[in-house]
Amino acid sequence: MQKRIAMAAMLAATFGAQAADHSELAAIRAQIDDMKRAYEQRIAALEQKLAQAESRPAAKPAPATVQSERTDSRRPAAGPASGFNPEVSLILQGQYKNMKDVPERGITGFWPAGGHDHGEGAIEGISKRGFSVDHTELVLAANIDPYWRGQAIIAAIDGTAEVEEAWFQSLGLGHGIGLKGGRFRSGIGYLNEQHPHMWDFADAPLMYRALFGNHGSYTNDGVQLKWLAPTDTFIELGAEMGRGANFPGTDRNKNGSGAAAVFAHVGGEVGVSNSWRAGVSYLTTQAKSRAAHFAGTVDDEVEGLFDGRSQNFIADFVWKWAPNGNPKYQNFKFQTEYFQRREKGDLTCATPEGAAATVACDGMLSAYRTRQSGWYAQGVYQFTPNWRAGLRYEQLDSGRRDFGDNAAYLVVDSYRPKKASAMIDYSWSEFSRVRLQYAQDKSMFGITDNQVTVQYIMSLGAHGAHKF
Repeated sequence: MQKRIAMAAMLAATFGAQAADHSELAAIRAQIDDMKRAYEQRIAALEQKLAQAESRPAAKPAPATVQSERTDSRRPAAGPASGFNPEVSLILQGQYKNMKDVPERGITGFWPAGGHDHGEGAIEGISKRGFSVDHTELVLAANIDPYWRGQAIIAAIDGTAEVEEAWFQSLGLGHGIGLKGGRFRSGIGYLNEQHPHMWDFADAPLMYRALFGNHGSYTNDGVQLKWLAPTDTFIELGAEMGRGANFPGTDRNKNGSGAAAVFAHVGGEVGVSNSWRAGVSYLTTQAKSRAAHFAGTVDDEVEGLFDGRSQNFIADFVWKWAPNGNPKYQNFKFQTEYFQRREKGDLTCATPEGAAATVACDGMLSAYRTRQSGWYAQGVYQFTPNWRAGLRYEQLDSGRRDFGDNAAYLVVDSYRPKKASAMIDYSWSEFSRVRLQYAQDKSMFGITDNQVTVQYIMSLGAHGAHKF
């Protein structure tokens, strides 16, 4: 009897479990049916929208060349034309500078581009002591149509405004070819294309000031052609022709081109966390009566007028590290550049404008030959999402300077300018940053200038991605 009772209990438990299983299965089937009904309703709604769209007049199809450019994974797709609704941004950049009161700033042993600075703010980010609005940029940009994009940058420095860039750029040429025309920052070197708010330090390296004068970059009016190779390794080749009015050239008011440049960039990735880019560049330009003031051996000051060719070679290298390729929380960037400049032509000795008397060598013409070089290296480490710190060291070599017969009347300096900088900055976001920088500047013979800079950079409006 007990065995029968036990067997009955086991059968009851088994049937109860099966009933529970059937109940659970039924609930699952009900959920699946609900999901099917929901998806069927969504599909029906989408089919209704599709039918409404197909009933409208068909838009004119885009040309095949534009379609092929948009499907190229190596180039971002061209957005819709927005000529009447441009992207507008404003970069606010200012600083407080504590440094020595030097009457005439320059780089000893190098051509004093634009003449001497007499404390009037001629050297961007360097000359103004105390508080100043350093570099403010108003940027207007938009796609003109599916084929072209345009951008203009109005820069305000020390109370004056100028058109820093104004160019158009192709969107639909295809085959990795890009065309740019107008006024633009040259693609030579690494730092040259970057605007001041993109710099990792508060000022341009000595190398760029020696190469391109007080603004620390080379801008040209002309055309630029680039080609991006269809390879896994980044390979970019470019060539430029332009007016060549800026230092180291001069505006010669002539037909044709006054300057030409070529450059090549290669790059790639090493594993998931590392990437690199290397490049070589060459710029050649002509100067006509390029003026500068020199210290005289007989007179206090002598003006030199250079007529000839300036050839400039640049090599650059950049290495970036970010854990697993994500730079948001932590990353490191190392960059270095080297240049060599060769100039050949004639140097005319002249009396400076406004001088009381004629200098001893006035009107004397002689040969002028120089070969100079320099470099810088810097590293910047972002150790939290908000904080970064960096070090930069730089050195120039005045090299060989042959002034011909005018060497008897002009002081020919032989010097190796040096500068070391340390900075730390804090960014609330990609749009706001404040920076503290200390630099020991030995770019002027006999002067050690310990400089402290506090800088702010604020970006309003559209803010495109920075270059590699």
